[in-house]
Amino acid sequence: MEIVTSKKVSLLKKLHIVYSFFFIRKIVVHVHTFVFYCILLPATVMVPEVVVPKWGTVYVPSIITLLKAVGTPRSFYLVIFWVLFENTIALHRTKATIIGLLETSRVNEWIVTEKLGDALKGKDGGKELKKLRFKIVDRIHLSELFVGFYLLFCGCYDLMHGKNQFFIFLYIQAIAFFILAFGYVGTFVSNS
Repeated sequence: MEIVTSKKVSLLKKLHIVYSFFFIRKIVVHVHTFVFYCILLPATVMVPEVVVPKWGTVYVPSIITLLKAVGTPRSFYLVIFWVLFENTIALHRTKATIIGLLETSRVNEWIVTEKLGDALKGKDGGKELKKLRFKIVDRIHLSELFVGFYLLFCGCYDLMHGKNQFFIFLYIQAIAFFILAFGYVGTFVSNS
């Protein structure tokens, strides 16, 4: 709000900041990444009349990814995993954006990180580790599982009937969604 109420900043700069930072970077990018790469692009393999140009599916995303990777040259070998993770986490960012914009009752439930810190190094020699045991059912995330099966179905359809060979990307992206769906990324803390 300081930006909007400041008299030192011109109206044009205020509009530019609100548009480029808040609207584009916080809303459009997340929704576009998820909807285009995880919903629309996989759906195009089932409609043979739709032809997505290679520059829109391969060249532009590859250039954007490489430009982002230039900032971290020591981690360049992780670029493929980073892209897959960004596409999967775009589901959560899109969901959080929509919930936040609509100000639903769930707006305050998003936990960004869960830090255990020294909980794993408990003084009582591992009694605290027993608290961290869980069932696999507690770790399943249905939204990622649903999108993973959707991508797997689209990949199988493209492998059998398609001409685009998107199935390679779709299978790898489906695996990334399944990894997140079964909770194998990050730290899990049970609700009990």
